[in-house]
Amino acid sequence: AVRRIARLPGDAARKWLVDREEALKQAASAIRATPEEVPARISALLEERKKLEKELADTKKALALGGGGASDAGGPAVEEIGGVKFFGQVIEGLNPKELKPLADEKRNELGSAVITLIAANPNANTVVQSATLDLAERFDSTKLVRVATEAMGGKGGGGRNDMAQGGGPAGKENAEKAIEAIRAELAK
Repeated sequence: AVRRIARLPGDAARKWLVDREEALKQAASAIRATPEEVPARISALLEERKKLEKELADTKKALALGGGGASDAGGPAVEEIGGVKFFGQVIEGLNPKELKPLADEKRNELGSAVITLIAANPNANTVVQSATLDLAERFDSTKLVRVATEAMGGKGGGGRNDMAQGGGPAGKENAEKAIEAIRAELAK
């Protein structure tokens, strides 16, 4: 391994130290700490941010599952389409990694049902399509997820007949189109 050693002569070294000290003072001021407290304060702020991000994710998850009676408050309700229970929801700002666990929880809660969850984010939409095992043959999730992604303006998607995932262009309007396309497909 090669190590580089930089050296600064006289005034340049002093200027470098003064600049670093000034940067440290500015950072300390920004986080309302003394220069000596900066490392500990940054660690505490990062820990607090991590905790808040987890709380936010938990809150979004609870809202997505209808926690606190969201259906009574105008949230999505379970519909019956063609004799089958259907739950479709667009969740803005949700991490797409949370969709599959949410779909599993909703599937367990509803029993026999078809579930469509879409995370609408600024860069792209992600859809997870799920069906309970008793409905998976009749309403193949891989086929339904393709219907949803095409309605959003995307292509493809895949997975198993009981759980599939796909994506498409960003935008809540695109996500709503996908939910409508699934409703239409279930009504056939």
